[in-house]
Amino acid sequence: MYRTHNCGELRKDSTGRRVTLAGWIDTIRDHGGVEFIHLRDMFGVTQIVFDNPEDAQGLGREFVISVEGVVRERSGETVNEKLPTGEVELCVEKLTVLGTSLPMLPFAVDESTETREDVRLKYRFLDLRNPTVQAKIIKRSEIIRFMRRQMEDMGFLEIQTPILTSSSPEGARDYLVPSRKHHGMFYALPQAPQIFKQLLMVSGFDKYFQVAPCFRDEDARADRSPGEFYQLDFEMAFATQDDVFAVAEKVLHETFVKFANGKSVTAPQFPRIPYAECMLKYGTDKPDLRNPLLITDLTKFFEGVDFAPFKGKPVRGIAAPNCATQSKSFFEKMLTFATEEVGMAGLGYISVLEGMALKGPIVKFLSEEKQSELISMLELKENDTLFFICDSPQNVDKFAGQIRTQLGERLQLLEDAFRFCFVTDFPMYEKNPDTGAVEFSHNPFSMPQSDIFTADPLQIKAYQYDIVCNGVELSSGAVRNHRPDIMIKAFEIAGYTKDDIMEKFPALFGAFHYGAPPHAGMAPGIDRIVMLLTEQESIREVIAFPMNANAQDVLMGAPGEVTEQQLREAHIKIRGVI
Repeated sequence: MYRTHNCGELRKDSTGRRVTLAGWIDTIRDHGGVEFIHLRDMFGVTQIVFDNPEDAQGLGREFVISVEGVVRERSGETVNEKLPTGEVELCVEKLTVLGTSLPMLPFAVDESTETREDVRLKYRFLDLRNPTVQAKIIKRSEIIRFMRRQMEDMGFLEIQTPILTSSSPEGARDYLVPSRKHHGMFYALPQAPQIFKQLLMVSGFDKYFQVAPCFRDEDARADRSPGEFYQLDFEMAFATQDDVFAVAEKVLHETFVKFANGKSVTAPQFPRIPYAECMLKYGTDKPDLRNPLLITDLTKFFEGVDFAPFKGKPVRGIAAPNCATQSKSFFEKMLTFATEEVGMAGLGYISVLEGMALKGPIVKFLSEEKQSELISMLELKENDTLFFICDSPQNVDKFAGQIRTQLGERLQLLEDAFRFCFVTDFPMYEKNPDTGAVEFSHNPFSMPQSDIFTADPLQIKAYQYDIVCNGVELSSGAVRNHRPDIMIKAFEIAGYTKDDIMEKFPALFGAFHYGAPPHAGMAPGIDRIVMLLTEQESIREVIAFPMNANAQDVLMGAPGEVTEQQLREAHIKIRGVI
């Protein structure tokens, strides 16, 4: 028996009991001929004492040991109030060394988060011993377990879908797996269980879910892991968009309330913001609703103003409260951000002074009537500053969104909360700016909201939606197109033939000819949910064994070379770099 108790378990009422503990040596201290050791496991830390220091001779940090002895109460001046076990210690009578450690550690475990990321990832097994790092992985497990239980309570059936499947054009690069048995043929790791979960609906299952691994050969970002990620994937038969929203709202609201450490969480119903409105008001389809600033379209207002830089271009305005009291350097830094980081030609602004007088270079181009109209339209108050963004139709909303975000952060306007919304009514199609061709703008398998056979394609909205929290997209979803005739027309508009559909999506297209129910779903990203709830800036902090930003597993040495025999078995020959 290695242990009778864990290292976070003993309390004052354990005094006098004979117990056995096991764990890693965290620290060693010699106090006047008595050896004190902090013994650590994933449950906590307990101080153990060797009254005869020779009994601890040869021990080092990160050794794994098992110790047996009697629990005794610590004297008042030696109580460690920082530890839950700080009122007691274990007087060691028997020691067993279970595992030794090299004396030179790449970093101290309790300082691992201050170490370079490449070193942390190479010795991830040491990094994960740090209680701070370990706590995030434990939290991840608790969050997944909580969400899984909610899905089961709502009648969803957990079903696993294949990992080895066929390559399909879903927007990102596939990870390809060569077949040994079928010369020149390849499997692909699934970018998402999309087709399989739709096939489950056609198969007669009513509500499906899984904690699904997804694989995409994409570049890393702070909120995106290269290679693989996990999502709470679910699909519902005979379901509308509102049915999906109700499930997502319940799961996400209850999950965030439970794990948000008392922070405010948006209560259902979450705001529904149409895509066009979202781009205009927030300058992005991933709005951070903690930021109270809104973007206003001032294009029509400036049509009657003789100000050359705004002629013939869309103009947006952002009113920032109490900004006029900021220092000169604040406005200089905002201008530098706009020109050097955003790529704008400049950043105009007007401040509201005492008595509602307006001040700024643009004011002289505005009549008194226009000034009053501007104040009334935007409900400006004393000490407000109105910033102007003007650029091409392709850039103006994006630029305004970046200025809005920067103002919210610099003025410290973001509330400490979790704010959710659904972004809805995405356009079904968009025009390629280079070729002029009409293309899918989002998910090609979504159901159009209007008659696709008669409507102008560029005016068609789809039953597509995203769920966003604090400016982070957690999920995309859609009401699926389950009718073959609509699918053929939808792809035809985007330049594909029926034969293309049959070649690229044979299983799904074929299944829809045998009675497919209306169905809908979505898949909130688990890694991003955990990242938000643990307040991490990098998604790698909430993954047990993440790849680095260059899509390398430096711990396992992946990707790596394989033997010539392995290549021959897979019928592969390595070409030179092109």
